[in-house]
Amino acid sequence: MSILYVLIPLALLILGGAVWAFFWAVGSGQFDDLDTPAMRILMDDDDAPKSEADE
Repeated sequence: MSILYVLIPLALLILGGAVWAFFWAVGSGQFDDLDTPAMRILMDDDDAPKSEADE
């Protein structure tokens, strides 16, 4: 029973850290653009990179 006096404050500290990390991520713009990174893999470059020998 006495372990609850340790686990409950510890759980509240971890919860507080998770809430702080979420609001920090929202405030710093981590969730501003959710679509472009997923589509970037589909946007294929058709042009091959030019080397110095091609010039």
